[in-house]
Amino acid sequence: MRKCIFAGTFDPFTVGHADTVEKSLRLFDEVVISVAENRTKSCLFSVEERKEMIERVYQEEKRVRVLIWNGAIVDLLRREETPFYVRGVRNTGDFEYERADFYASRDFDDEMITLFLPSEQRHLHISSTLVKNCIAFQKDLSAYVPKEVAEYIGRLKCIGRK
Repeated sequence: MRKCIFAGTFDPFTVGHADTVEKSLRLFDEVVISVAENRTKSCLFSVEERKEMIERVYQEEKRVRVLIWNGAIVDLLRREETPFYVRGVRNTGDFEYERADFYASRDFDDEMITLFLPSEQRHLHISSTLVKNCIAFQKDLSAYVPKEVAEYIGRLKCIGRK
């Protein structure tokens, strides 16, 4: 069985992230989505909320598993017994960041295989920051996130949160 790890902050999970998962499912038998509590970012949603949003998106897809991980990716790859680490890239800025991270991670695990999956052109402008701006300015975010994520965020707004 071939398995990969797709890690990120996912604050929140976007249609671009979902596209990377869908592409990964064509290549792998299982996709493990690792939700990180990024200490360098101020997240709008808790790590548990982000995990729940993603689980709702993939509730019918048994080949996707979602977990919270705050350690080094190389350690998660070892724990999950896979060398495959998937990264979605939208632009040269993403690529430069991911390339630097790749070389640093390879210093800790030279068995790691990173796959860069380019974003579809229609998703190039979509980011979690764009979605958070939609939330802040009370704009429609439904084109930028899976419907399960939009519904989850809508429920939070109904109860006076976010």
